[in-house]
Amino acid sequence: MALGGMFSRIYRGEISADIVGRPKLWYSISGLLIALSVVGLLVQGLNFGVEFKGGSVFTFNAPHRSIEQVRSAVEHGGAHQVIVQKAGGDWRATTESMPSAEAAKIKNTVSQELGIPAAKVSTQVVGASWGGEISKKAWQALAVFLLLIILYLSVAFEWRMALAALVALLHDLVITAGVYAWSGFEVTPATLLGFLTILGYSLYDAVVVFDMIKEVTRPLTPNSKITYSEAANRALSSTLVRSLNTSLVAILPVGAILFIGTTVFGAGTLKDLSLALFVGMIVGTYSSICVATPLLVQLKEREPQFRELRANIARRENSAKRQAKAARTTVPAGGGGDAAGDDPAEPAEGEKRIDVASDVTLRKVVQTGPRQQPKRGTRTQRRNSK
Repeated sequence: MALGGMFSRIYRGEISADIVGRPKLWYSISGLLIALSVVGLLVQGLNFGVEFKGGSVFTFNAPHRSIEQVRSAVEHGGAHQVIVQKAGGDWRATTESMPSAEAAKIKNTVSQELGIPAAKVSTQVVGASWGGEISKKAWQALAVFLLLIILYLSVAFEWRMALAALVALLHDLVITAGVYAWSGFEVTPATLLGFLTILGYSLYDAVVVFDMIKEVTRPLTPNSKITYSEAANRALSSTLVRSLNTSLVAILPVGAILFIGTTVFGAGTLKDLSLALFVGMIVGTYSSICVATPLLVQLKEREPQFRELRANIARRENSAKRQAKAARTTVPAGGGGDAAGDDPAEPAEGEKRIDVASDVTLRKVVQTGPRQQPKRGTRTQRRNSK
């Protein structure tokens, strides 16, 4: 309950979260996610579609047939390594790449065993060389995208921000690819479009945060009262709610496409695209806030001017602590001891002990003054008075 209340106050902007000051926590979480993703990529591997590895695809409508019957019909035609999926009301059987004559034989066998017209069986054959060319172009597009990002951030901001944003983008790619490996979803050209899109979202969040940090930290001088880390955390806190709202608004429709479009309508293409978007947006929001910003702060804190600023603040804080300690240990004259437990009967150094009786006598003397004796007149004045 207390944790939920704290998050609610952070979301409403009532308090600021110390995100920059906990880099080890965020790096540990990211390291765990990356490790799981790498294990998935090594153990499971990515399930590349025929567009990348080549193969033959047979698509047809057989609503009253089971997946075993469809696989058996395709294998009887002479195919091997058959992968059968159902997209909506259509069956999609993927096999290895084969010549057109063998593909026509499988088409006729499927038509006879499943009782559907041969004209209703759609055939698509993709050569392995063409699939390799598609893979090459995909990697080239990704490399060009990352290069343009580095150039833009280096010109608009600085190379440290470009490096932090690049690390966050690679972080998003590895984790999203690991989710695909563990889930077994097929990697298609639509998946690549989703990958490029999530990189754009991650970059957008990072640019918004970096721009605010640049504005807040620009006035810092060696005599400022806050460090670069504190200023950056304030900037991040001011943009945190905006980043969360933007990501939430984008994730909700993508989640609807992923969970409703694929389960209710059975749209396979939407599944390939929406999974990449759904995972990438969540991870991209996390990386822009909890990975890119702390990494940027660590790089900036190494600059001489910000090291000097931190040293000056630490020196002023130590001086203030020494003065406060000296003020606590000093007892004013006439005091009766302090909170440190000094004996009130023992006078402090430089004080003078005054006896109680002497003190009473002294006060009487001060109040009344010396006793005044009556003046004696002359002898004539005394005789007349008688």
